[in-house]
Formats: sequence, C-alpha cells, structure tokens
Amino acid sequence: MNDAKRPGLVVLISGRGSNLQALIDAVNAGQLPAAIRAVISNNADAPGLARAQQAGIPTHVINHREYASRDQFDRALMQRIDAYQPKVVVLAGFLRILGRDFIDHYAGRMLNIHPSLLPEFPGLDTHARALQSGAKHHGASVHFVTHDMDSGPVIIQAAVPVLPGDTPDTLAERVLKEEHRIYPLAIRWFLENRLSVTARRVLLDGREQPEQGLRR
Repeated sequence: MNDAKRPGLVVLISGRGSNLQALIDAVNAGQLPAAIRAVISNNADAPGLARAQQAGIPTHVINHREYASRDQFDRALMQRIDAYQPKVVVLAGFLRILGRDFIDHYAGRMLNIHPSLLPEFPGLDTHARALQSGAKHHGASVHFVTHDMDSGPVIIQAAVPVLPGDTPDTLAERVLKEEHRIYPLAIRWFLENRLSVTARRVLLDGREQPEQGLRR
C-alpha cells in the first residue's frame, strides 16, 4: 500500500518528540499501517520538529502566543490539521489545553498518551507524584481525548515497578520505553477499526479486556 492510500495521522507535539519518533519507527518497520501526514507544534524550538523533517514529514508551527485567545489558536490549529484530512489526531507531548469546540470537532478520533496509570496522577509531574505517594507501580496510558483532562476512556496501559532508589528521572526512563511500545499499538487498533467505546469502557474486537495490556 502506498502512502497516499494509507490512513493519515497528524501528530501534535510541544517538545522533544520521542513518542513521535516511536511512531515514525513503527511506520517504517511496517508495524503501523499509516502515513504521518504532518507534525504540528505550538513551539518553534521543539526538537521533535527536526525528527519529522529528517523523516520527510511536513512540519508546521502554530505559536499560541500569537493568538489573542485560546479559541483563535484552536481554530487556526483545526484549519491546519483539517487540510491533511487525517483519520486520527495524535497528541504526543502536546502541552496545551484544548478547548471544547476543538475536542468536539475530533471526538472519537483524537488520542493522547499520559505518563501514569490513569485515573492515578492526571496532569503534570506524574513521576515525582508517584514516588511521593509510595506507589509500587507506575506506568503509561493511551486514551481517547475528552473534555475532562486525562479522563477519557483508556485504550491500553503498561505498568512498570517502582524500584528502591528510583528518582523521577529513572522512573520516567522506564515508563517512556513502555510509552513507545503501546502508543503505536493503540493507534494501529484504532486504524484497523478494532476499538469501540461502551459506557466509557474501550472494547477491543467487541470484547472487554480488563487489563488491556496492563502489566502489574
């Protein structure tokens, strides 16, 4: 299948783009049957833009500071995304809160990856908070984006043990490896039309899977 016939992704980033690189690698390895149509960042200095450019992917910067309101920024972002007609919008370290109209526009086809075992530790500084709480396990979750931050239906999770002597950095490194594994997998399931949502539970092939890849 050539790239023109593959279902398209648009990836939104704000920083280094390590999950973006995992998606690029999965596409190149034939593990993700998709084409990354564009990478868009709100930060012109995001290192992830260089990753996309090296892979021959179009990049765009839409700087939120250049807009008088969140709604104006969201509309500009939507216009740029829709020019590529993606099947799914992928948030990969995109550090902007998106408005209701934006989320409604992509309802059911926008995914995010979060570095915790949701519903535990939504928001920022998840690794430090996990250590402070005394948690024995930590991890990552891929979920559908809804109006409530980090609260959409979870598609897949992966857990890692919290080890004695862990710091936020060492814990983050182990979690990141799992992020790179599960994000391409969740997107593949979506593109293959294998996911459905019933009562805020994600079904894979029509079946409820309580662990859905969660490893404790």
